Amino acid sequence: MSLAVRVIPCLDVAGGRVVKGVNFENLRDAGDPVELAALYSAQGADELTFLDVTATVDARDTMYDVVRQTAEQVFIPLTVGGGVRSTDDVARLLAHGADKVGVNSAAIARPGLLDEIADRFGAQVLVLSLDVKRTEPRESIPSGFVVTTHGGRRETELDALAWAREAIERGTGELLVNSIDADGTKDGFDLELVALMRELSSVPVIASGGAGTVEHFGQAVAAGADAVLAASVFHLREMTVGDVKDELRREGVVVR
Repeated sequence: MSLAVRVIPCLDVAGGRVVKGVNFENLRDAGDPVELAALYSAQGADELTFLDVTATVDARDTMYDVVRQTAEQVFIPLTVGGGVRSTDDVARLLAHGADKVGVNSAAIARPGLLDEIADRFGAQVLVLSLDVKRTEPRESIPSGFVVTTHGGRRETELDALAWAREAIERGTGELLVNSIDADGTKDGFDLELVALMRELSSVPVIASGGAGTVEHFGQAVAAGADAVLAASVFHLREMTVGDVKDELRREGVVVR
């Protein structure tokens, strides 16, 4: 696991602009991605995550431009997800400046994609992005946490914990665990979900969804997160990356 906890701003990008909503709905403009990336880097962000929330052909081309422009200005690791369906997509993103690539729906449709990416580029490049919802436990979803697609609107029949285990076995180097229930609510991370993922995972766990106060980040770390990710609280200037790191230090958490 990481020795120092990472603080990662997330930029959801559509049509070349950063957008933000609640529970992945009612998206609104939040600014220019390259400008925001530079701002967060200056604040001390350890990494940046870009998620292409539309991932159509036109938006994908726009996203390559965003990644390239950001990589030219910002010198911290960039993770890019959304619309990645093949190892060639990964190669193109890496060529434009991405350091890691997040995969979600395409791996659900064809789990072998994870093996292919890990084999070709190494586990350090591959991030499994999980959009997780609470549900009534049942035979196929014994944990009560189900994997969703389409921004949380479609439930699969995949138990989130079982899927995470399989993805790690296939070569995933990191888990980005986003709670759809908590996303944008600012009520705090889903600590139970974070703890369950930490318990099963041999790779770093990134907690996402629900940050509303600086104290929430420390709670996620205490639950087992190796990194904490947030969007709206940074975009709306409710806190800075530095504020989060200062609070984590006060709580005795090692940060960079």
